[in-house]
Amino acid sequence: MSDTAAPSERAALVAAAKASIARGSKSFAAASLLFDPETRERAWLLYAWCRRCDDIADGQDHGHGMTRVADAPARLAELTDKTEAALAGRVVGDPAFDALRVVAAETGMPHRWPRDLIAGFALDAEDWRPDSEEDLYRYCYHVAGVVGCMMAVTMGVAPEDDATLDRACDLGMAFQLANIARDIAEDAGAGRHYLPRQWLAYKSIAPDAIMAPSHRPGLSALARRLTDQAALFEASARMGTPALSYRSAWAVLSAAAIYGAIGRKVARRGRRAWDSRVGTSKAEKLRFMTVASVQAARRDKMAIVPRDPTLWTRPR
Repeated sequence: MSDTAAPSERAALVAAAKASIARGSKSFAAASLLFDPETRERAWLLYAWCRRCDDIADGQDHGHGMTRVADAPARLAELTDKTEAALAGRVVGDPAFDALRVVAAETGMPHRWPRDLIAGFALDAEDWRPDSEEDLYRYCYHVAGVVGCMMAVTMGVAPEDDATLDRACDLGMAFQLANIARDIAEDAGAGRHYLPRQWLAYKSIAPDAIMAPSHRPGLSALARRLTDQAALFEASARMGTPALSYRSAWAVLSAAAIYGAIGRKVARRGRRAWDSRVGTSKAEKLRFMTVASVQAARRDKMAIVPRDPTLWTRPR
């Protein structure tokens, strides 16, 4: 067993993780450059594991080309077994899972969090669909909110600091809600949808015909509902940055602005939101980072607003 890594092994794992994030997420890759070197490497290691799990579950290549897989239970078993081996401190032989082994050991990450993420993949493997808004939030926690918690401990947040971890979870929730709004068409093409059945019924949208042209007005209204809620979670997440170092706060605020812009673009496009994939340009990312650097420098002067008790709260 070896939950820690020799310098040469760790360096190789970091290099592989850096390559993974460069291919899988330009937005996160850009924001991660703002971390101090130690935090950056740990964030890359964590990202590599999350990305690899997602790719195994969905038959993707670094987040691209999602397909309907025929062997979902076997894929879930594979990523579960490898994750458990990594958490037990065993060398897995898969760089992404060995990355988890290293970052979990270095940060004292609670093992329940990686398992909560695996539970999100299990929902997809079961061809799960949300009935209610509560179901939607529970799913968003499992596939993104808990990633916010794990990312927070890579930044030095103590695993018992529930107040800061709630804000970190809020950022993950914001990201996922914006992603769901942006990716409605892509998900539908893979036989998935994450809009609650109750919402669809209210707009008289059949779950198996979400992208029908006649449904675009109703669908755009539901997408705005997602992005409005994402904005509330984003605003809440920003209140957690005074607990972070300057560089971590800079990275978090940059990521919040970049992903928040995606949600706002989806909302502005309305029924044309899925004619082409929504993203942010390099110039936009640079502008968001510049603004975030000023916000991070002033974070100690921020008027902290208590967390909205009506916002969905992660499980303890």
